[in-house]
This record gives sequence, structure tokens and C-alpha cells, in this order.
Amino acid sequence: MIKVALLHFGFEDYTIELANSLVKYVDLTLIHPEKVSDVCRNVLDSSIRVISFKKPRIRDPRNLLSMSTMMHLIKDIQPDVLHVQETNDPWYDWTLLLNKMPPLVTTIHDVFRHPGDSMAVFGSEYTRRIAFYRSQQLIVHTHQLKKILIEQFSLPQERVNVLPHGELGSLYQRRGNHNDQSRDPNTLLFFGRIWPYKGLKYLLEAMPLIAERVPEVKLIIAGRGENIKQYFPNGYDDKRYEIINDFIPLEEVNNLFQRSTVTVLPYIEASQSGVAALSYGMGTLVVASEVGGLSEIIQHRKDGLLVPPCDVRSLADAIICLLSDRDLQQRMRTAAITRCQQDLNWSNIAAQTVEVYQKTIKSRR
Repeated sequence: MIKVALLHFGFEDYTIELANSLVKYVDLTLIHPEKVSDVCRNVLDSSIRVISFKKPRIRDPRNLLSMSTMMHLIKDIQPDVLHVQETNDPWYDWTLLLNKMPPLVTTIHDVFRHPGDSMAVFGSEYTRRIAFYRSQQLIVHTHQLKKILIEQFSLPQERVNVLPHGELGSLYQRRGNHNDQSRDPNTLLFFGRIWPYKGLKYLLEAMPLIAERVPEVKLIIAGRGENIKQYFPNGYDDKRYEIINDFIPLEEVNNLFQRSTVTVLPYIEASQSGVAALSYGMGTLVVASEVGGLSEIIQHRKDGLLVPPCDVRSLADAIICLLSDRDLQQRMRTAAITRCQQDLNWSNIAAQTVEVYQKTIKSRR
């Protein structure tokens, strides 16, 4: 059985579900900083060995000691493969450059920083590229990201593997507080970090158009990022909008998706989307911009609707169409659930990940 060390500093939801399925195929040890261990507690398979280490804030020079501790942990495990979820941490990147590593697989969730994302670490846009070249194999979630890595970073195509982002609904259902919420037939949800690339302003411009045809429409905006007041300089109608401009506790996420009929992703840029993966697993329908990786994740008119980015009228029309057609809703919901059992199923993704590990080991022989 292949011995794998799975290292992550973030992307906790993805890592939890991948680890829970991988442990059925490999001898698995999960390594992560102490600060993310709370998120993973109670939802990891009990057969996964978990090791935590202290990791200071990025600007703290004690990161040198932290990275030394991390390397000792990896060496003690002596894995056949080290699998790392992409980091935005220059301390890790320099450690990767300066140390001899086990056969290395890296999952790249985003090749470039999202426009307007002020949370990215200074310099990480450049240092994280070290992982592109030091890894024997890379995993991305869309063919569009593979194309970028091959064309813009001159990586050989046989080193870049496309594996889908698995569904996240079942994880949040396990975390949920199990207050059965009835789905409101006219409620829309905008969920996650609020940054310019998420295109919230286009959804807000579409809302009056939607309300003309669906007077009972309501929009929940849930997440933090930019100051939400800039979108509502004259205030807002609390019958039309419910705004939770804060971090959403994990156990509350389930209720938000269960209450909503449609999740709207009016993005102007996207590589992949955990929000779409979460919506599919929750049975919440998706209307999204046909941009970046979203056009691969969402199958238009089968399990979701795609519209041109920044096109307010098309966005409004798609939402009106979906809210007004219960038969279409049911067909799309059924198709999304089917996909959660097929290409978005974590067991299938874990099996494909093991094939990448086998390729990695062969390439180092």
C-alpha cells in the first residue's frame, strides 16, 4: 500500500473529503498547522493519522522553526508520496526550493490570484510558482487551468492532471445543526467571500428586473470581504435582501443552502468553485457566469444555467426562467444529484488521485 503524507495549510473542506476517501486506498497521514485542526475535527475518518504543528502568522520569523518542524515530520513518516494542497505561504515555497523532498504531488486550486483579492500574501504570487516546477505531478480542477500551466508556464502536459472538485454538500450536512429548513421557492443565495471578481454588483443590478417578473424574490448575501455598504449607498429593503456580512459558522452553512432555491455565481473571473460544489451536493440550483472553470463545472441546461459575464439582462432572464419553471428545477436538481454520485463523487476522485501517485512514484525511479 502506498504511504502518503497529505499536507495542507488551507482548503480544509477539499482536504477533509479527499482524505476521508483516500484512506480507503492508501496508508495516509494528514499534516496541518494547529490553527486549521479545529475545522477538521469531528469530520475526519477516525482511521486517518493526524499530526499538527505550530505555524505562526506569515510575518513572524519563527516560521523558520515551524518549517524545520514540518520537514522533520515529513522525514519521520518517510512517505512514498507527499501530496500538498496549494499554499499561499512563501515560507513553505522557500522550504520547498531549498530542501530535498519526497516524490511530490501538488494540487493547484488557483493558478493566479483573483482580481481584487486583498487577502493574498505579498510575494506569494511569485514564490508559489516554485511548486509548479518542483512537483513531479500537478492536479488541477479544470482543463482551462491545465492549458494555462502548459502554455504560460511551459509545463509538460503529462505532468498536469485534471481531477474535478468533488461535491461538498454531504460534508456540510454532517456539520449542520439539522434544523430542517423548507426551501423558499423564490430565494436566491450569494455565498462566500465578497470581492470584486465575484460580480455581486451585476446581481444587484439584476434584482429589480427579476422582481418585475417574480415579485416575491429575495436575495440572501452571506459572507465577508468588502464593506457591503458600498453596494447599498441608500440603504436596502430588508424584505428583499437578507445580509449576513460576516464569517458564516460552519454549522449554519447547511441552513442557508437548504433555504435557497438558486445559488447565483455572477463572477467575472473564476478558476473553479467550491460554492458550486457545495450547491450541487445540497440540491440548490446554480446560475453562473460562463467564465473560466465555471463553464466546465456547470453543464448548461442540464444541471445549471450559464450566462455571459457582466450581462445583467441575461443574468436576470436566467434567474426568472429557473424560478418560474418547477419542472426545469426538478430536472436540474436530479441531474446535479446524479453528478454527485459520478464525477463529483469523492471515492472516484480518490481513486484517480491514487493513479497520479503511482505515476509520480514511477517518474522518480
